[in-house]
Amino acid sequence: QVQLVESGGGMVQAGGSLRLSCAATGFAFSSAPMSWVRQAPGKRPEWVARINPGGAVTFYGDFVEGRFTASRDNAKNIMYLQMDSLKPEDTALYYCSSEALGISGQGTQVTVSS
Repeated sequence: QVQLVESGGGMVQAGGSLRLSCAATGFAFSSAPMSWVRQAPGKRPEWVARINPGGAVTFYGDFVEGRFTASRDNAKNIMYLQMDSLKPEDTALYYCSSEALGISGQGTQVTVSS
């Protein structure tokens, strides 16, 4: 079964950190470009990061400003998003996505309080 499952979200205070994980099953993860996307209530989805199969990050959203780091472990079929110096405006549902396969996970909620 082709599936993406995110975890690691939660509630933190501004300035805090979270590490999100995205576990992939049912497809050749190590060959797939992957993305992190977020959507805040009432707003359009916005790309957080894109990472190629080899692990190079090819895109970060302007709002990242060096605070987030995307990575992947192809041996474990897991992608990560380390988020530091979180701001209240980072509050959103974060989900991982494979555009090539047209699939996304259910997402994990990140809430940052001021």
